[in-house]
Amino acid sequence: MRWLWLLCLLFSPALAQTEAPLVARLSTDRIEVTTTFDGSSILVFGSAAQPIGPGGAEILIVTTGPGQPFTVRRKVRVMGLWFNGPAARFSDVPGFYSVAGTLPAWRLLPEALRRRYGLGLDMLPLTSTGARAPQFRAALLELKQGSGLWQEDSASVEIAANRLFHSRLPLPATIPAGEFRVQVLLVESRRVTAQQELRFVVERVGTAATIADVSRDTPLLYGVICVVLAALAGWLGSIVFRRS
Repeated sequence: MRWLWLLCLLFSPALAQTEAPLVARLSTDRIEVTTTFDGSSILVFGSAAQPIGPGGAEILIVTTGPGQPFTVRRKVRVMGLWFNGPAARFSDVPGFYSVAGTLPAWRLLPEALRRRYGLGLDMLPLTSTGARAPQFRAALLELKQGSGLWQEDSASVEIAANRLFHSRLPLPATIPAGEFRVQVLLVESRRVTAQQELRFVVERVGTAATIADVSRDTPLLYGVICVVLAALAGWLGSIVFRRS
């Protein structure tokens, strides 16, 4: 697919302008999620006015999804039974997070710079109420990384002709709906010399949108429907697979 992003660069007037230190674009600004959606990807591409790569400037791409509350609970066993125990509620958790770059050692950048631009999962400002043990934050990281919603260096940033770059941003099937922000940073001498912010939207359409609306607006009705459908599926399965 290298030819595709090269054509995008050649036919994009904005990228042809050499005055700007950094110009970046997305292959699309809208992702539609249906009931058969099993993941997708977005191409991030652009150019820099100066050489990038080894010996030159570097490109970092940071993507964050819509913030949402998230609760992590610890199960407690009492007399052989499991109950919900202490919990930590995180008020503003990114629904999606990704960082990738041409700079292999971006973790060695100054801490103040990493914190400012959110470079790395350890720099996410995760504030919580309730239980304060560090194990709750570690559990949150494990859950999000395991589902593919939080990524570090999952996609490489490739360079062509010393000034062109591109990276394919993978979006898992569990991607939440909402607006996403993509920050493209030009880093030189351990500092950000240019940046550009891009946006795209993930939107549920068709049956997927209807199901999401029902579960959000009328959760009781949604729960009843789920129970009825589960019981119906079990009943039909018992008939189909009944032994004579």
